Amino acid sequence: MLSKSLVCLCLVCGLVACGKPATEEKKTEAALSLGQEDVLVLGASEHGTGPVITGSVQPERRADLRAEVSAMVLRVFKENGDTVHKGDLLVSLDDSVLRDNLSSAEEASRAAGQSFDSADRQYQRQKSLQAQGMVSMQALEESEVRRNAAQSEWGAAKARIAAARQQLDRTLVRAPFDGMVSARKVSAGDTAQIGKELVQIIDPASMRFEGMVSSDQMSHLKPGQGVVFRINGVEGKAATGKIRRIDASANPVTRQVSVLVDFTGDTRPPIAGLYAEGQVETQTAQALMLPESTLVREGDKVSAWLLEGQTVRKQALELGERDARLGRWVVQSGLQGGDRVVRSPGNNVKDGQAFTLRSEKTGS
Repeated sequence: MLSKSLVCLCLVCGLVACGKPATEEKKTEAALSLGQEDVLVLGASEHGTGPVITGSVQPERRADLRAEVSAMVLRVFKENGDTVHKGDLLVSLDDSVLRDNLSSAEEASRAAGQSFDSADRQYQRQKSLQAQGMVSMQALEESEVRRNAAQSEWGAAKARIAAARQQLDRTLVRAPFDGMVSARKVSAGDTAQIGKELVQIIDPASMRFEGMVSSDQMSHLKPGQGVVFRINGVEGKAATGKIRRIDASANPVTRQVSVLVDFTGDTRPPIAGLYAEGQVETQTAQALMLPESTLVREGDKVSAWLLEGQTVRKQALELGERDARLGRWVVQSGLQGGDRVVRSPGNNVKDGQAFTLRSEKTGS
């Protein structure tokens, strides 16, 4: 019995000392598990070269509606983001004082009209009497002067009525075109002085890209060139456009030149003011490119995790310029077409680490 116990104890100790089962289990736990979506296979892509353009998306049709009379704001009918049609009422101002002015002008016009009628009848009588030789020519001329003065006063009174009505109409602020409210600047109860901004209207259908290009790249630009750019906040494919106009003068501070680009594709953001960055397509070439998520940066050194056989290896890279259209970096050396790299490596990846590739069907 003693000898059997010693044999069993030796066997257990031998297995623990050998450590084969523990090592195999450790290797299985340390292996990096990757899915098909975690692996990026390198292939040649079209790399556009040309001046980089940065700017924002702005509407071509935009109206800053301001107060044309001094009055208190009674009501604001539209909020930010509301759709409006041409002629829709946006802001209503207090018109009580202007209505009194209109009434006063109408009364003055009526009195001036009566004065003119009286002066005209007097002139006609003087004219008839002068023909019969009963009044002098001087009396007739004086009567004509009084009639002409009354006529002028009546005309001025009519003009004051028109001005008063125009001022009254300006208390109702209406949309000048179909669009959207982009900024509401007042609320009910505010005092609007002449020139105060009330509301801003834009036309989302008239969006365009207003960009800036470095002045040393001006020799590569001309109207009609294609532009590919990405808009912050707009997911999906990049937007495309064509250069409509290049400004004739540079910004005195930044020394950049403003470039106006019209949209040509379906990607048109409905929101103004979004930042965009792109590239003017002067020429294209085939190149290997990597997204920023695959790169591992350590100071000035750049590398990527390359899949070789059944292990992961840290491969040093030499990068070229960044394609602003795609947001990727051109690989000059270190990788070649067909190589497989980890798309978004984490901090747990180690050089020489084994990996397993899960199947899409079984998930193993």
